Amino acid sequence: MNSVEGLVTQIQGLSSTASDVLMLQNLLKQANDSLHAESTRLLPFLDQLDPSKHSLGYLYFLEACTAGPITKEQASSYVLIIARFLSSCVSEQIRLASHKFISVCKRFKDQLVLLGEPLRGVTLMLTAIRKFQSSTEHLTALHPEFLLLCLLAKSYKTGHSVLEEDIFEVDQPKDLFLYCYYGGMICIGQKHFQKALELLHNVVTAPMFAVDAIAIEAYKKYILVSLILHGQVYSAIDIKCADAVFSTSLPKYSSLAAQRNLRSLCQLYFDMENSYSNGKIGDLETYVQSNKERFEHDNNLGLVKQVVSSLYKQNIQRLTQTYLTLSLQDIANTMQLSSVREAEMHVLQMIQDVEIYGTINQKDGMVRFLEDPEQYKTIEMIERIDSSSQRLMILSKKITLTDELMACDPLYLSKGCRERQKFDFDDYDSVPQRFNV
Repeated sequence: MNSVEGLVTQIQGLSSTASDVLMLQNLLKQANDSLHAESTRLLPFLDQLDPSKHSLGYLYFLEACTAGPITKEQASSYVLIIARFLSSCVSEQIRLASHKFISVCKRFKDQLVLLGEPLRGVTLMLTAIRKFQSSTEHLTALHPEFLLLCLLAKSYKTGHSVLEEDIFEVDQPKDLFLYCYYGGMICIGQKHFQKALELLHNVVTAPMFAVDAIAIEAYKKYILVSLILHGQVYSAIDIKCADAVFSTSLPKYSSLAAQRNLRSLCQLYFDMENSYSNGKIGDLETYVQSNKERFEHDNNLGLVKQVVSSLYKQNIQRLTQTYLTLSLQDIANTMQLSSVREAEMHVLQMIQDVEIYGTINQKDGMVRFLEDPEQYKTIEMIERIDSSSQRLMILSKKITLTDELMACDPLYLSKGCRERQKFDFDDYDSVPQRFNV
């Protein structure tokens, strides 16, 4: 144990300046194997270290302590230790051992799940992300872990705060897949279906050599959310455009693996889309009931029920495209509702949610459908348009910068040359001469 005690002394003496910390980093790397070999006896030494001053050394010891199997009883004490560390640690030091910091945070999440207390880790994991990431545009390996805790704790609002940030830097593709998948589920929980559709779309159309479980589950939810939001399955082309084309096929920029395999792996949901498109509530309810166990197995039954409810709204919206006025009795008959009162409640709820525009005359039971009153000339609307324009200009600049960097990347260009039998050398005129293609 003398070597461990000596290492503690070195940690205490080499944590004040940046040069000392770099020297300490090399010492800790050399001692890493011995720390893991002594992992069962390291816990008392943590009391001799201050996580706010000795963050790097504390991290090495903590990672070694939590590397082995941990019982539920041990998890209770380790959660408190890790929580104290995450609250006090210094960003500059933990970034020197990023893999160990990620490992500790993931084990922290696992221990909270084991204890059945995910809510305890939501704020702390968000703190860890802020300390670890280089900027809010950086997607780390901790983002999916944080969103998963938010899902388990049903703390959707906290999770959504991270989803509002624009991401331009990703460490690993799997992190992006899980971030978008969990983020889509959080948006579904908040009924922010448009944002959920965008996030799930990112998973489905992302480059992949083989279809994985994340893409399959994302596509199932993508179909269901499309039905709720639009009444049909959107082609992922122009997902934000009002004139986008509806299609059950994936866009050309999707991977070949996704285009060839996803539909067959999600056939149950495409069959549901066919039943939905008929507009008959009874047929859709029969289909859902006959496949209830399969939807439950996919953990999508709640979302499927929302799809069934959305068909009522879609049928009413179709009526607004045909009629200017219509009686509540006719609406009840068309939608196969049990009473006029039920039809009135559906119409009233849609008017309150600004999904349709209209008025209900209580005396004669008539509904008058109106045009969208928005004239796009209010101060609020002008500010919203200006904010969107500013964001688009920032995005355009970032895309241009990324394109320029790729045009100068020798690895990217050399790979492109190998894979193309014929290519136009004029495309590479702007490449600096120091790069050999």
